[in-house]
This record gives sequence, structure tokens and C-alpha cells, in this order.
Amino acid sequence: MQQALLARELGEVPIGAVVVSEDGRVIGLGHNRRETANDATAHAEIMAIRAAGRTRGDWRLVGCTLYVTVEPCLMCAGAIQLSRMAHVVYGAQNPKGGALESLFDAYGVQGLNHYPVVTAGILAPKCGMMLKDFFREQR
Repeated sequence: MQQALLARELGEVPIGAVVVSEDGRVIGLGHNRRETANDATAHAEIMAIRAAGRTRGDWRLVGCTLYVTVEPCLMCAGAIQLSRMAHVVYGAQNPKGGALESLFDAYGVQGLNHYPVVTAGILAPKCGMMLKDFFREQR
């Protein structure tokens, strides 16, 4: 939630992500930076995964958990899977772009070499309200 607030302060869609190692240490933080970085791939999840890889010195994030305020899109679901993340936990559903439940079931595809465990709906009302408030203010 703190990372989402940082995004909001930058005028970005308030989405935040944190990668936690298997021993409980925070190894990657990220928040949306698409507008400020002029980068379509600068989603909170991608930023957190990149930071975790730098911290670990390895792109493989085996045993790690990604916590994110909003259901990941297809790009981020792919990055989570490719990084070998053990678990993804998200708050609010993403009805216009969610790839784990809302629009797609990215990890329901047969033949992938890795399948993260997904936990949905953690702090969903609070995460969802943060988005609703942001978009209401934009109008």
C-alpha cells in the first residue's frame, strides 16, 4: 500500500508491489512509473521484480512472494512466471486487464515450466478504493 501511495504522489495510477524472499526479507519494491518513465513496461510488478533481481544478483526469484495491490496484467503475469516466483498475492481485481482471474487465467495454460501459487483478494476493498478515488479525481 505504501508503494501505491508513492505512485499516486507522482500522479501515477496507485499500484504498488513488494517482493519478499523465502526468509521474509523485502528484496524488491516497486510502484507504477509508466508516466514518469515514459515506459509502458514500468508497472509496479516489473519494477519490484527488477529490484529483487538486482538485490539477489539473480533473475531467478525461486521461493519469493510478490505482493501487489491490483491483479497483474498479462505482461506482469508473464514476468512473475518467468522469474520463477513461488507465490503472487494481490488485492483488488482488475476487470479491464487482470490476467490471473478477471479476464484470463494465465497460469491455467498447460505446458508452462513454472506455476506460481495465487492468492487473491487480500485487502481488496482498501486497494480497490485507492484506485476508485484516484480515477474519480482524474475526471
